[in-house]
Formats: sequence, structure tokens, C-alpha cells
Amino acid sequence: MKRHLTSIFVGLCAATSIFITGCGPKDSTDAVGPSPSTPPQPDKPEIALIMKSLANEFFKTMADGAEAHQTKNSDKYDLIVNGIKNETDLAAQVELVEQMIAQQVDAIVIAPADSKALVPVLKRAQEANVLVVNIDNKLDADILKEAGLSVPFVGPDNRAGAKQVGDALAAKLQKGDKVAIIEGVTTAFNGQQRRLGFEDAMKAAGMKIVSTQSGQWEMDKANNIASAMLSEHQDLKAILCANDSMALGAVAAVNSANKTGKVAVVGFDNISAVKPMLEDGRILATADQYAGQLAAFGIEAALGVLSGDSQPEDQTTAVDLVTKETLSAPAK
Repeated sequence: MKRHLTSIFVGLCAATSIFITGCGPKDSTDAVGPSPSTPPQPDKPEIALIMKSLANEFFKTMADGAEAHQTKNSDKYDLIVNGIKNETDLAAQVELVEQMIAQQVDAIVIAPADSKALVPVLKRAQEANVLVVNIDNKLDADILKEAGLSVPFVGPDNRAGAKQVGDALAAKLQKGDKVAIIEGVTTAFNGQQRRLGFEDAMKAAGMKIVSTQSGQWEMDKANNIASAMLSEHQDLKAILCANDSMALGAVAAVNSANKTGKVAVVGFDNISAVKPMLEDGRILATADQYAGQLAAFGIEAALGVLSGDSQPEDQTTAVDLVTKETLSAPAK
């Protein structure tokens, strides 16, 4: 019987003492087997959740949601939860996939740090008969096709979600106002889609986009970029950030420039840290893609395929606008 293994892993296998059993195969002899009087227990599938940076509250929430789902369904599967140190550490995420292949997990549910760079190692996973389910950041369709892979995607329409946020911002601005965009990792599909959604909203409302730069999903980088944008464009009216971590950095830059209330900031993800800022106006809007449920949806999709109850197919999940008004609205 496979043991239940839920762990948070940061970095490479060389530093995996918290795994206890390291990266060995799942039939490792260090597992405690049933006593002779105990009836044999059927094997449960072992699913690995591989995320991006656990320094980002969004992925911490995702991990919590996955672990809560496994606790409620502990008779159905075992779970390994993995994350990397920062959003751009592609080598570490590739290594995590390699480790899970070596450990012979049944399925990998992955939020890839890059839409293209992870495809080769995920192909190796499929060749090793490991089911792959893609969540959060969609893998590049052209690269998948070139590799001869079909990977189901479970996640929101990021472009539509970003457009909702952009539309909410546009309603507070005047036609012709200058705005700037801080996008995520430029090779990440969800980052590209959020930028396009922001652009859709701003262009439709007649705003002038004066700068678009990548903050790599990180607060500190976004803070530096926002500070430079505010210095270069003294009449800037808003900064659209492709995630809430970067929005936090932009808010700090706006405050340092003594422009709180004069330059609007919007984000994406609805992490808990932005809620006080939504309430006091430092952040005008964000989008909720329900991080706590997203991994669970991916896990459910994997379980369905593993059991033969369903076929691997894309699933679009919810994404909703969050503003001060929606926070104070009575629960439905």
C-alpha cells in the first residue's frame, strides 16, 4: 500500500530532506506494509502537483486547496505538492518533473512556469506513461503539436478575466488618459493573455498605453518598473498589473511617488493581501480565478482519466471581477 505523502518542496532534489524518502520510486522498501493479518489494500494513484513560485500567495492558496481536496478524498489518491523558489526558475521546475517521472507517479498536474520550455520534459513524462494535466498557465499549442502531444488544460480564460479588470478601470478614467501595463513572464501564455485582455479594454475605451514592461510576476521587479514608469510619465493615470504580487509593488511605487489616489492600480488573482487595498482604493480591481479550487479541478480531471471515467479534455474554469463593491456585496 502506498503511503500518503504530502510535502512542500522548494528547489532541487539535492535539498529534499523534507521529503523523508527523497525521490525514490513509489514501491520503495522503506514504506511500511500491512501486517500479515491485514487484508491487502488496493493501490491508490499517486498524483504530483507541480506549481510555480510558492513565494506567491496565489500558489500557496493553490497548494492549500489541493491538500484540502486530498484530505477529503484520502481513500482515492495520494498527493505530492511541489513548488519552485521563484517564477522564472525553469530549470528547477524541469527537475521537479524529472523527479516525479523517476518516482513513477501516476499523474502530474502542472502550472508551468513557461508555456514552451516545459514541453520536452512533459513529453518524457507521457512517454513514461505518466498522465499530464495542465492548469493555470496553458502550454503553447504549436509547441505541443510539434512534439506530438495532447495535454488537457484546466483553467480560466485569462484574456476575458483581464478585460473585465480593464473595463472596470476604464470606467473610472477619461478617454485619452495615459496608462501602463506591467505584464508577467512574456513566454507564459497566461501572461500574454492577460496583457491582451488589458489592451482590449484600454483600446476599446480610447486610453493611451504609453509603456508595457515585464515584471516577471514578482513584486520587487514590478516596484522598480512602476517607479520608472511614474518618473518617465508624470501624467500617468493607471498601472495595470498582470498579477496581484506585481500590483502590490506598483502600489508601493505609487505611494513613494506621493501619487496615491492620483494613479489607479489594478491586478489579477485576488490574493488576501490586496483585499484591504481594494477596500481603501489603493487597488481598484482584481480578478479571482479561485486558486484554492484550480488545482482540485486539475486533480479531479486526472482522477477521471486514470479511472477511465472520462477522456482528457480542456475545461474552462471561472474567473470573476473583484472590486470594493463586490467585496461588500452580500453573499449569494
